[in-house]
Amino acid sequence: MQSAGAPLDWARANIAVPPPSLRLPGISMAGFGFNAPAQVDIAMVAHPSVTVLIDLSDDEGAVFDAAGRRRRGSVAIGLAPGEVRAAGRGSAACLQIRLGPVAAASVLGESGALSGTLVPLADLWGREAEQAEERLRAAPSWQKRFAIATDLLGRRMDERPPVDREVAHAWRRTLDSQGRVRVESLAAEVGWSRKRLWSRFRTQLGISPKHAARLVRFDRAAHLLAEGRPAGGVAAESGYADQSHLHREVKAFTGLTPTAVADAPWLAIDHIAWPATTPMRQLPR
Repeated sequence: MQSAGAPLDWARANIAVPPPSLRLPGISMAGFGFNAPAQVDIAMVAHPSVTVLIDLSDDEGAVFDAAGRRRRGSVAIGLAPGEVRAAGRGSAACLQIRLGPVAAASVLGESGALSGTLVPLADLWGREAEQAEERLRAAPSWQKRFAIATDLLGRRMDERPPVDREVAHAWRRTLDSQGRVRVESLAAEVGWSRKRLWSRFRTQLGISPKHAARLVRFDRAAHLLAEGRPAGGVAAESGYADQSHLHREVKAFTGLTPTAVADAPWLAIDHIAWPATTPMRQLPR
């Protein structure tokens, strides 16, 4: 999808993050409020998490586009969705929730949101999605909204059994190794066959162990590019065969070139919205 408007000016946005007391294992949140006087269009960059965007806007809200599928309002975006863009105008507010795949399996269930591209939140939560929007929109502050969301997510996690310990371990090792651990090694560590690990991992987290490793490597590369590092060095440091390999992976995950990812506004506020202390890697052991 070609850009239909101006890029979002993050200097015009208000960004809020929850205090440590409102953080759940494998989940991070940030609140965004901004006023866009003209139509804006922004490329979203894939992340090793399922992203839930709860639209709290009083106006038209955002429109999300993934592979030609357009959705307005609150959505869940699955792992490695490819090219995704968000567009909108006017006064807007949004609660963005990043769910590590292990947490997502509990919060969303073994659903299309894990492996699919774009799913309306109402398709996953039914009436509860509308009720959550109403409560969050009525809250007087972002801290109240974070408290409401933490309670909602915590209850949903308690209602569903966690994924297999072996699967959680395999995901954690994939993160810790920055996507460089081999599936055979993971299977040996948990005492499973390669076939069994592949099957259980894919069933419970929505993607294969190999695709998970690709996504984690891409995430590291994207942030190195955003830091201004040259593509050749990023390719070597992130475990790619060469710069062409990096280019192909970036294109596959975002529809963008490495140069465009380096300048992506979506990554420009990570140090504010997603500080290093977020518990993305604090997964069940």
